[in-house]
Amino acid sequence: MKEFAYRRATDLRDALIAGSGGARYLGGGTNLVDLMKDGVEAPDRLIDVRQLPFAGIRETPDGGLLIGATTTNSDLAAHPEIRRRYPALSQAVLAGASGQLRNMATVGGNLLQRTRCAYFADPSQACNKRLPGSGCPAIAGEHHNHAILGRSPHCAATHPSDMAVALVAFDAVVRYETLEGVGEIPLEKFYLPVGDTPQRETALPPGALITAVVLPGSAVSPRSRYRKVRERASYAFATVSIAAGLDGDRGSARIALGGVASRPWRARTAEFFLLEGPTTADRFRAAADAELSAAEPLPGNGYKVTLARNLIVAVLEEVHA
Repeated sequence: MKEFAYRRATDLRDALIAGSGGARYLGGGTNLVDLMKDGVEAPDRLIDVRQLPFAGIRETPDGGLLIGATTTNSDLAAHPEIRRRYPALSQAVLAGASGQLRNMATVGGNLLQRTRCAYFADPSQACNKRLPGSGCPAIAGEHHNHAILGRSPHCAATHPSDMAVALVAFDAVVRYETLEGVGEIPLEKFYLPVGDTPQRETALPPGALITAVVLPGSAVSPRSRYRKVRERASYAFATVSIAAGLDGDRGSARIALGGVASRPWRARTAEFFLLEGPTTADRFRAAADAELSAAEPLPGNGYKVTLARNLIVAVLEEVHA
């Protein structure tokens, strides 16, 4: 591991000043420190932000919730109002990693974990995310768990966060601060399309520090579920996952997919399709087919299209029951 300087931030401005030019913010370190050990990440400085006053969950004026960025994943999943109003979010968090990791990981850090695959994690391999222009060996190599939606010839890795899938379904907004002031980005736009620059993953300005995630009251969805299909019961990223909520018989749906793209995939086509007719099993199947008509699987991961279709239908039927 490359030598680095370490500083514990005492207040927000101290963190923002210190977090410039080669510095990285450190929350729980459950992703960043692993990548540093592997030689994938090599920051000059780490700015520890765990002591900043951004932990906790509180009500917002519109009936939503504000989740502080240093709130641990465990505290988020256990919060009674999260479990009551946004159950798919609690289920998504509990589906990620292990209890020990959830106790350390923070909400802000979870959103910033790198989109990655085995080629990215191995510095001896080419990877456009690590070294732009070096190529994506997954395209012609091992890609059975790679992207089927929104990928590009430059990268086919999938976004690893379970939490982010549910947050995207609930129209979450990321709140951040820079030395110039406060900013907000809808989480659906926070993650950039992979395009020609897979090394650029988020729209967060340089040096910005995530301070909170806001769940709007309009997105309250007590009838929601998160389901994750994976190759083993723990320590595994999603093969395909879904966060879905359905508003009774009116057909108003919230659907986001994980494990299928370089970012959490909001299934807008399926949601729009469900507005045009009754919420029946046939309608769910048609909505899933409409969403997945844009899929471009690689030779070794076409099974994901069928898996995603079946998962969408099964979870919509569950929340409709």
